[in-house]
Amino acid sequence: MLKGVGVREFNARGRFIRQVPPTPLVPVIIDEALGPVWCKLEFMNPSGSTKDRIARHILEKAWRRGEIGAGDTVVEASSGSTSIALALACAQMGLRFVAFIPDTATNERGLMIRAYGGEVHRVAGGMPQVLAAASAAAAEQGWFAARQFENPDNAEAHRLATGPEILSQMECGCVDVVVSGVGTGGTLRGLWEAFDEAGCAVTAVAAIPCEGEAFGHNAECCSLAFSKQVPGVIECLSKLYEDWKAGAPAEALEEHPVAERECLELTRKLWALGFPVGPSSGLNLAAALDVKRRRGADARVVTVFPDRMERYFSHAVFEALRDG
Repeated sequence: MLKGVGVREFNARGRFIRQVPPTPLVPVIIDEALGPVWCKLEFMNPSGSTKDRIARHILEKAWRRGEIGAGDTVVEASSGSTSIALALACAQMGLRFVAFIPDTATNERGLMIRAYGGEVHRVAGGMPQVLAAASAAAAEQGWFAARQFENPDNAEAHRLATGPEILSQMECGCVDVVVSGVGTGGTLRGLWEAFDEAGCAVTAVAAIPCEGEAFGHNAECCSLAFSKQVPGVIECLSKLYEDWKAGAPAEALEEHPVAERECLELTRKLWALGFPVGPSSGLNLAAALDVKRRRGADARVVTVFPDRMERYFSHAVFEALRDG
């Protein structure tokens, strides 16, 4: 039986209902010589992504502080997954949700947000323009802004919940390396902090997809890619990540490049193994495998499979299947 602290659910008044079981942590072996990479199946969260954790945590804390209450409006700038998670959480808590997303975000994401009752505004340009639009709307309307790129509650959600879950699911109770692509940086930062506080001599590895034509302009691969080809974090956009990067010990954080083609290939390989994931899972696994090659089969390497495949049906990763 899986152990872990789980995630709490709330009703429309923000009151505690029950404990949601933790997502599984499973060993994934691509190369027998390298041994397992321990992968947290975050696509099994209620809305299909790890962003459920930060959405719920941010809203819970805002509710307790009196910043939001039943019927109030929440706004966020997001390429999709955070907005989907917030739309679901707002529906459960009796809140209204407004999402500002890039006009390049897949149609599937907009549909999912609307399905949970959220309102979607597409914004031309990149994430700086999306963030500016959301910020302006929040100021003009008096809405609560979730601010995932700078809100410390983002990383705290993973430090307090996801990290302890993983440690309780590891037989050895410790992690050597944690690997993740970086959108806001909340997952990587929060997990590293949880493992570090638990006494693990842990290194954080930020997976960075190299520029190329494989993803095109509709990548949606939550990653640290300072390019127009792979939408993700634009340099200095995520205050949460940049502040941590500036203050972290030199040996605590590495930024590891991964070829875009390898991200796609590993994503499809994961489908064949029965994991219904998006391309950020391929990115994370590729970087984790490179870490295993450098550190050896005995290295306890953990990564995250952030989201489910259905929000990528119109993405380049499905191109061969659509054409077939």
